[in-house]
Amino acid sequence: MAGAAATPPAMMRAVQYDACGGGAAGLKHVEVPVPSAKKNEVLLKLEAATINPVDWKIQKGMLRPLLPRRLPFIPVTDVAGVVAGVGPGVNDFAVGDQVVAMLNSMNGGGLAEYAVAAANLTVKRTPNVSAAEGAGLPIAAGTALQALRSIGAKFDGTGEPLNVLVTAASGGVGLYAVQLAKLANLHVTATCGARNAELVRGLGADEVLDYRTPEGAAMRSPSGRRYDGVVHCTVGVGWPAFEPLMAPRGKVVDITPNFSAMLTSALHAVTLRRKRLVPLLLSPNKADLEFLVGLVEEGKLRTVVDSRFPLGDAAKAWQKSIDGHATGKIVVEMEG
Repeated sequence: MAGAAATPPAMMRAVQYDACGGGAAGLKHVEVPVPSAKKNEVLLKLEAATINPVDWKIQKGMLRPLLPRRLPFIPVTDVAGVVAGVGPGVNDFAVGDQVVAMLNSMNGGGLAEYAVAAANLTVKRTPNVSAAEGAGLPIAAGTALQALRSIGAKFDGTGEPLNVLVTAASGGVGLYAVQLAKLANLHVTATCGARNAELVRGLGADEVLDYRTPEGAAMRSPSGRRYDGVVHCTVGVGWPAFEPLMAPRGKVVDITPNFSAMLTSALHAVTLRRKRLVPLLLSPNKADLEFLVGLVEEGKLRTVVDSRFPLGDAAKAWQKSIDGHATGKIVVEMEG
């Protein structure tokens, strides 16, 4: 609910890095000026942010020369909080609105007490969507949604009952993919570690494979189904492992494509292959984010939180993401 809010201070706490490389040890706590909202932007008082693998990959230099655009750099893009100010041209938001936003990846800004977001990538949330739940959505749930749509999933009841495989189903993207696939009435086979099998099954997976077993490593559906689509959320498994498992027009959507995957995809496109590998790069947009926030509000989609850290312990959250094997989202909370 919109309401009065305190005038933002001149300075804020933030976490940044001054150079590529360095991992968690390269993060520094600083005091920097609070940014101001320009045209079509909103200033947010942040309550929560979530770390995605792309955040530390940028720090590692894996996206150079594109990102980071400048140093020092305040990382993280997926946030939730309260509108603290609006720039010129913004009519849809008022100070006090509770929101979820995806910050511009060129500018980052999420590991801070305040950040500026584009109004067209900011969505209102009701009080029954917590900051942590909302902050988990932009990259992870957005990627899962776009991957499933690429396979052919529909969420209006008109879609076909496709068979899908979700790899690394207990990770940030995977847990959303399982839930969204069931909302689209798909048959879901999922791979994950044994300790997360019941969680993944409880979120809607029809078949769960332990990736550490021979059966799980083979990724074959226990019921003998061929996959119409794969939401491929892990690394180290290439196209040859999937091809014999696919339906005649099956599509593997790779959310972390390496150079080999890009070459394979290009070859499939040129040769008009019916079975195909397709790399997915998230295309952020407000409509998808509104759809996802709405599902959380309706109790149809859940953000699974692996762990929570205060901003003062952001380095621990960063390291946990680098280490891998988090079950769901790693949340940094700004209060305290």
